[in-house]
Amino acid sequence: RCCLRLIFLTSLFSSACSQGTRFVYSAALDADGRYNIKWGFDESTITFEVEVETRGYIGFGLSPTGAMSSSDIVIGGVLNGSPYLLDYYTDSNRKVHKDALQSYQLLYGRENDTHTVLAFSRNLQTCDDNDKVITGSTVRVIWAFHAEDVGVSGPVYHGTNRGRKSLRLLNPGTSSSIPAGTAFFDLQNEEVPVPHKDTTYWCQIFKFPELKKKHHIIRIEPMIQKGHGNLVHHILLYQCDSNLNKSEINRGHECYHPNMPDSFFTCETVLFAWAIGGEGFTYPPHAGMSIGTSIDPVYVQMEIHFDNPSLQRGIVDSSGLRLYYSPSLRRYDAGVIETGVWVSLYHMLPPGMQDYITEGHCTQECLQESLDSEMPSGIHVFAVLLHAHLAGRAIRARHFRQQVELQPLASDDQFDFNFQEFQPLSQERIILPGDSLITECRYNTKGRMNMTWGGLSTRDEMCLSYLLYYPRVNLARCESLPEITGQLKFIGVKEIQEPVITWPFVIKSPKKYSNLSFTEAMDKYKWTRKRGKAFNDIVRKLPMNVRCSKIGQDEWSIQGMIISPPELKSEQTSAAVVACRNVSEIQCGCSFVLLLTACLLLILQTCLHL
Repeated sequence: RCCLRLIFLTSLFSSACSQGTRFVYSAALDADGRYNIKWGFDESTITFEVEVETRGYIGFGLSPTGAMSSSDIVIGGVLNGSPYLLDYYTDSNRKVHKDALQSYQLLYGRENDTHTVLAFSRNLQTCDDNDKVITGSTVRVIWAFHAEDVGVSGPVYHGTNRGRKSLRLLNPGTSSSIPAGTAFFDLQNEEVPVPHKDTTYWCQIFKFPELKKKHHIIRIEPMIQKGHGNLVHHILLYQCDSNLNKSEINRGHECYHPNMPDSFFTCETVLFAWAIGGEGFTYPPHAGMSIGTSIDPVYVQMEIHFDNPSLQRGIVDSSGLRLYYSPSLRRYDAGVIETGVWVSLYHMLPPGMQDYITEGHCTQECLQESLDSEMPSGIHVFAVLLHAHLAGRAIRARHFRQQVELQPLASDDQFDFNFQEFQPLSQERIILPGDSLITECRYNTKGRMNMTWGGLSTRDEMCLSYLLYYPRVNLARCESLPEITGQLKFIGVKEIQEPVITWPFVIKSPKKYSNLSFTEAMDKYKWTRKRGKAFNDIVRKLPMNVRCSKIGQDEWSIQGMIISPPELKSEQTSAAVVACRNVSEIQCGCSFVLLLTACLLLILQTCLHL
């Protein structure tokens, strides 16, 4: 009877634990599929299962940069039929140390003739300085394996069996699952010769399929030519004027070029955005992009940003997008709003800065006018794409109501330029008339000698957030840009040459800047870290130019107005990281169950031998 009770209790506790370790998500960490992970999580714990093509040890880690230094690592395997797992960390010199606090719990391990499988769990916040806190931000996962198990002297060097991959472990994106047989069409370049220059934006106009009735696009995914994963930086899809010159359909041309055909300039409203490292996006079951009606897109422009810093020659690209569409209509038509800093040279970052912050405002005035007119009950945001370039380190899409801050729409404190995709919101957020938004970007320019300018190149900068929402309204862009006068005043500019006939415009006085363009003057100024911080403080308080545009080339009346940044209250702190002083109150979960189960099994074995 004693044994039966123990068996029942063991089963009960094991069942309780397994319910919290369901593997919902998966990823291949290497291109050849030799290293695969599955994972699941709850409010306090994350659980992994790794399957690797080796009979030796497996290494899995979390890195601040994607490199080996200062990483949180776990190493394990199966030796003589018994699984093992040890918690390690690396210092700034990449030396491996065994962690005094073993935060990872081995759940099970097994191996066959070719593969090893390990499952383990840990708390999201371990309160160990050698462990990385796991949040909803981007996580740079590093991996390694070796043919030999860990010996007495520790793990031997893994050699070339290593790599890195950026993931959002707690916000992993949308499922690629759609009904079998769903119709699709492709928007695809045909052997575009990529110029041997640093940055190229290539545009081509396409016509959507002619449909007799309304359909919804339910999924969009990239088609990146094999081997061009680092070349194709992002793809934007714009709606064009339905009365454009039909002869320009399917024609490609370099974007933003003086000789670009006129029709290309009518394509201004963003329909979809994809960026490097991202997968496809599946719309939620109740919303989709409408096509086939009189107000829907007929002609679209696909803009592809080619990033070619090594100036390679002879590259030909045939990348594009695949769009899945269905006659089974969803309840709502989805739209996209571009928010953040209006892309311009007036968005500038001094060199040598560890932390420089810029803010792009989607103002209360813009949302009041547009939503009062279109949707007084508000719109529902269901996904956000945060976008910056190489200097970007962190981005937040902040949300305010009556000047009081709510939780961010989306945030990424570990932004990775090479991993940008739409983040689905765990709970949809209503944006009401009179709300306001700030896209806040944090940059690092420590290695740069000159100013960084807002612009199209990856060496330039952007600070944008694209909001996917429903129901669709007539608002395409909601952005801001700090006034240039106050920025020039900081470096001592007194007068510019007028009338303005050149771009960038030219400085008249003082003498030290005379006949220099404003960009040259900014570069000539002797920047220090202290001056850069003072400049940053001033820019964030300057009056700003508001951009509030409709679909197409029309504008709301607030467009172009100069207003001061609002006085905002009570900035929220992230609830993702549990304070360490409270951890003891929440650590009575699965790790306790595993310990108790192990104890019960030990007692059971003793009982069976009686």
